[in-house]
Amino acid sequence: MAEHAHKLEILRGLVKFKSNTQKIWGVLILLSIVTTVEVVLGIYKPDFLMGNFFYMKILNWIFIILTIVKAYYITWDFMHMRDETKALRRVVVWTAVFLICYLVFILLQEGGYVDSVYKSGFIKNDF
Repeated sequence: MAEHAHKLEILRGLVKFKSNTQKIWGVLILLSIVTTVEVVLGIYKPDFLMGNFFYMKILNWIFIILTIVKAYYITWDFMHMRDETKALRRVVVWTAVFLICYLVFILLQEGGYVDSVYKSGFIKNDF
């Protein structure tokens, strides 16, 4: 069996490391920074991010995007998807992308319905 070398870079080659251990620490620091940004935004909730964009607050869109970034790096580096074949990567990534888009669609639809029920008091379907 041939020895397989792991790619020792993150952020599309912007940051390169000398060993796997350094790369793991680099990814951990990157994920920690993203998590810290999420927590700080969640605590302070800046007023300029409270405007609406596609029926949702800009702050919520930022949370969704940062969560997708974290999921990407966890899958890409810690689950070693970077070293797999292109077909397997596409199957995993595109399935996740479509699932996330579908879940966001459901979130927006159900949230809009619940909001309309609270505002008008009218229930369309009573099962």
